[in-house]
Amino acid sequence: MLPNPTLDQLQVFLTVAETGSFSAASRALNRAQSVVSYTIANLEAQLEVPLFERSGARQPKLTEAGKAMLEDARRILGDLQVMRARVKSLREGLEAEVSVAISVMVPSRAMVDVLREFREMFPTVSLNLNVGELGMVMDLVLSGKATIGIGGAVVKQDDSIVTERIGHSFMLPVAARNHPLAGIGRPLTLGDVREEVQLVVTDASGRTKGRDFNVLSYKTWRVSDIATKHQLIKAGLGWGGLPASLIHDDLVSGTLVHLDLDAYEQGEYPIYSVRQLANPPGPAATWMIDAFRSRLSHCPSQADFHAQMAELQEPAAPLAAE
Repeated sequence: MLPNPTLDQLQVFLTVAETGSFSAASRALNRAQSVVSYTIANLEAQLEVPLFERSGARQPKLTEAGKAMLEDARRILGDLQVMRARVKSLREGLEAEVSVAISVMVPSRAMVDVLREFREMFPTVSLNLNVGELGMVMDLVLSGKATIGIGGAVVKQDDSIVTERIGHSFMLPVAARNHPLAGIGRPLTLGDVREEVQLVVTDASGRTKGRDFNVLSYKTWRVSDIATKHQLIKAGLGWGGLPASLIHDDLVSGTLVHLDLDAYEQGEYPIYSVRQLANPPGPAATWMIDAFRSRLSHCPSQADFHAQMAELQEPAAPLAAE
């Protein structure tokens, strides 16, 4: 018959091992020493291995089998503590899991900061995260696959959805520094970009079907996601708009060049929290919305971003002669 130790036996075993003696364990557990000894003897009988060396030593010493079992006992009892904490949280109304859909327009640094703090604040809550483009956020919330969404592209109002603006982002038209458009040296016109390949992300959700945003070239390459678009633009295979937060480092290093193109609408892109009216968020999801609102409120405006870029790219002043 397979051994079937109880949680109580494992707790007594762990206490004896950690306190160093049966008498110390009896005091820690508030039990008679004889009860502690009996519990350990029963556990050893079930496992059919000795856990402590008792002969010739004043204090019990773990056998090799005992050392191995100690790690298992700690893991099992640790899992039990996690389960107890989760049950306590559920009784208090805390979600077991938060499913969130986040737009690629949300600055990645803000997302990482929020999720890092979320892990610390809600260690018992599981996270299901989807990051995607355009109408994906709305689709996942509407289908119930996401508890909350953080993004934009609220193309059509829906009475079953609650949206709240919590921040902004913006797109910038860019090209690789070796791309023909980057070397023109003056503000660009529609005529300059019409015959150049423009990279465009296709909305897999279908929410913006039949609508193109800032598509100015006659030649377009359509890709499935913003990461692929980013890499192709950096490789010089076309030009296009990318989230400012995504390309900050590329602009600073000169890998990408901002295109001065008036025809490209560069207004701020609102970021919303999105949820179903019939499915209000629990404490953890509510905290996450508030945390994103706090982080996104510190994102620079478009004017501030351009000022920062200009300052970073300004040549250093020459050293004065002695």
